[in-house]
Amino acid sequence: MTAISPEKQTINEVIPIVGLDCEDCAKTLASGLRKVTGVSDAQVSAAAGSARISFEPERIDRAELVKQIEAHGYRTGFSAGSSDELLFDLLGLDCADCARSVEAAVSQMSGIKSATVNFGSSTLKVTPREVGSAGLSAQISRVVDQAGYEARPRVAGSMPRLAQPKYWNDRRFLLIVAGFVAWMIGFGIAHFTSRTLLADAFFLTSLGLSGSRFARASWLSLKSRRIDMNVLMTVSAIGAAALGDWSEAAFIIVLFALGGTLQAVTLDRTRSAVRALMDVVPPDARLVRGGEEQIVPASSLVTGDLVRVRPGDRIPTDGEIVEGSSSLDQQAITGESMPVDRTAGDELYGGSVNGSGSLLVRVLKPANESTVARIIDLVASAQASKAPSEQFVDRFAAIYTPIVIALAGLIALAGAIFSDDAGTWFYRALVLLVIACPCALVISTPVSIVSAIGAATRRGILVKGGEPLEMLAKVTTVTFDKTGTLTVGRPAVNAILPLGELSEAELLAIAAGVDALSEHPVARAVVERAKRTGVAIPVATNFQAIPGRGAEAMLGERTIRLGAPDWVFGDLIPESVLDLASQGMTPIGIVEMSADGSSRMLGAIGVSDQPRVEAIEAIKKLKQLGIRRIVMLTGDHERAAQAIGERVGVTEIRAGLLPEDKAAAVESLRASGRLVMIGDGINDAPALALADVGIAMGRGGTDVALETADIALMRDDVRGVPEVIELARRTVQIIRQNVTISFVIKAIALFLGVLGFVNLWVAVAADMGASLLVTFNGLRLLRGARTSHQHEAPAPSLAPSSAGD
Repeated sequence: MTAISPEKQTINEVIPIVGLDCEDCAKTLASGLRKVTGVSDAQVSAAAGSARISFEPERIDRAELVKQIEAHGYRTGFSAGSSDELLFDLLGLDCADCARSVEAAVSQMSGIKSATVNFGSSTLKVTPREVGSAGLSAQISRVVDQAGYEARPRVAGSMPRLAQPKYWNDRRFLLIVAGFVAWMIGFGIAHFTSRTLLADAFFLTSLGLSGSRFARASWLSLKSRRIDMNVLMTVSAIGAAALGDWSEAAFIIVLFALGGTLQAVTLDRTRSAVRALMDVVPPDARLVRGGEEQIVPASSLVTGDLVRVRPGDRIPTDGEIVEGSSSLDQQAITGESMPVDRTAGDELYGGSVNGSGSLLVRVLKPANESTVARIIDLVASAQASKAPSEQFVDRFAAIYTPIVIALAGLIALAGAIFSDDAGTWFYRALVLLVIACPCALVISTPVSIVSAIGAATRRGILVKGGEPLEMLAKVTTVTFDKTGTLTVGRPAVNAILPLGELSEAELLAIAAGVDALSEHPVARAVVERAKRTGVAIPVATNFQAIPGRGAEAMLGERTIRLGAPDWVFGDLIPESVLDLASQGMTPIGIVEMSADGSSRMLGAIGVSDQPRVEAIEAIKKLKQLGIRRIVMLTGDHERAAQAIGERVGVTEIRAGLLPEDKAAAVESLRASGRLVMIGDGINDAPALALADVGIAMGRGGTDVALETADIALMRDDVRGVPEVIELARRTVQIIRQNVTISFVIKAIALFLGVLGFVNLWVAVAADMGASLLVTFNGLRLLRGARTSHQHEAPAPSLAPSSAGD
């Protein structure tokens, strides 16, 4: 439960305290904590049993805070000796290959257990060997600075308040500009005067201003036993200077630095989707305690707190309305553009924008466990994951770079031995070193994946990595669950069919008596119909639910069984009951059981679930995309399933399936090609897990929907299925284009470089040009991230659904 404040670089943390039972003692502890170096503020509450502390991570860490609290005689919920992750935001990260050098350098620091750089989200995650290493964050920041980037500490799980600085205010960019100006002056002096030494002095100045960053980074890479672009560029510049061409030595570094800055600015756009999610969470909240409001960090809220949300404010974390009603804008979370109405008892997303009403909200989850926080974590993890194509490129680059470096060395050596012009061959070797940089190749895939994930996130579609995207592009079979996916998931009673002497009201009363003890959506529909029509509902006992079949209970001395007709009636299903199914209804058979196991038919109730309007559009679009096979899997009766299938456009239907039957059906359908399964993420978990790609209907961000499937549709709109398939196909197409562009440019540059037709600055321009070209190409995936139909999407229910079929 932490948050970062970039203005003062302070972290707000809530630490649970055991044994704090006195408010006066709490004030004493708070006063003592405020005197600790690095602590800017401390509020301790005996009622909450916690301390809210604002501290500077550069001067004090959590372990020391725990020790200070324990020194006052209290115990905390944390252990000062346990390991804990450190998270850093990296500024200016423009090179996927150099990111690995940062990773390697930090990993080799003493006291570090592991370090991982997420190029997609531009973060560094570090696991220390033990907590309590004073100044570790500062040491890590210094190492990252040596690599040419800036690391700002953030506690894992917190919401960052990190604005990327404008490049024209960035000290590194200003040094590059100054280096370019110095080179221009030197170039003018060299070409219009005879003062060669003065010109070389300006070239040397240019090298120092623009190249110092790369020199430090290359030394760090060599210490980490890695050869990256910083090493290759530095060696090339030194080689050019050694040949006496100070102008070219300076120009290739300036050109490379300018290209890197432009690429960093461009890449920042690919991370905009996650940053937009981070920005929706407010830093503060109005905590209501004892009838009074106080401003506290949103990160310090705990479950059960009451917060006041004024008109225009953002909801600080997931909560439930206790008082008031309003319309809320959930666009940042679900992708839907129209506000949704919420009133007392409804649940809310953290980050939603409140409309005109004042709300009193009870906190359901801490800020770092809210839906938005989990989405951010899922998207960041997705950006860090490697797609199959990226793994292939990495393997190729690992072979390509050493081979080209070795070739450069052979050319330089051969020129020195067999040629009278060793300088020319040495120069060609330097050109090959520049061409050996795998920048464009390495970045060609991740920039496309990150852009695609960002585009999907803006649409309210969570994609959990590049692998599901690439797999989705190859899908030929699409399977849908019915209830809650192709239908609205809210069944209603449409027909009551007595089969004996009972009246409709009497039959409804019997069914409602049994269903009153059930949580199944169909059961709730029966009970609601009885209540609405004023039917008295008898009290049932000995209730027993039979999953996938129905239920049984005692009404007085009578044993009543209701459920699927084939289970209730056996092989003697009346034609009138089958007629209900042919009309698109799900028939619920009702019988009275005898002690000898025989039964007496009482009747049936017809329940129907309306198809989603958007489902018809989605299936039509899937057919336009060339999906060969669209299948509906349902536990419903064959005729009812056929009726729904005809209305939404599905012709292949498999009905009467239990959850394990759906999984078996998915397994058999996969034999005919790549398969995607779309379900509600609850009772379809086995089928979702077995599919090549599982897509869960968001249901407003339920835990199962977010964790079960590879993709989650947060706005609960099935039209997201053809959208994400189309996006996946575009992504794979652009990845192939990028890899081809990188290969072709490198191959041409390599061939011409060996023949001597390429000089150093052209080689740099080709390398940076290829990197920028694939980056811009990948950014095309961010276009059209909003869809034309989003305003029509139904508002998702925030309550977890137990609908099933």
